[in-house]
Amino acid sequence: MKVVIQRVSKASVKINHKKVAAIKTGFLILLGIVAEDKQEDIDYLVRKIANLRIFNDINSVMNSSLLEVKGDVIVVSQFTLHALTKKGNRPSYIKAAKPEIAIPLYENFVKTLEKTLGKNVQTGKFGADMQVKLINNGPVTIIIDSKNKA
Repeated sequence: MKVVIQRVSKASVKINHKKVAAIKTGFLILLGIVAEDKQEDIDYLVRKIANLRIFNDINSVMNSSLLEVKGDVIVVSQFTLHALTKKGNRPSYIKAAKPEIAIPLYENFVKTLEKTLGKNVQTGKFGADMQVKLINNGPVTIIIDSKNKA
């Protein structure tokens, strides 16, 4: 499981020109799932996301977590995070989990994050054509792969 975490001052998701999610301070999280992912991948990433100290404290030092600033979150499914690009110029998405595996993991990721944060997490729609808009604050963008814990 792989996430791209973007610290935002504002983010939104539209589907068919209709806004389905919008936040101010927090994280826009792009989530990529592979067939081998399990609950332990979700638990690891959620713990990291909630406690990642990338918000400024009173001294303008990145020392505060999402939990501490009570930030909001949008999670967007993104199978293209697992693109293979070694051969040719057309990416292969063979590693990305099929919907029957990915959807339950995606939904569980959101539920686990909500439980950890103690608040609702907004989402896009799995498999939909989405327009994602954000103001990346910093910019700060962090990539975490649950298979690379070392």
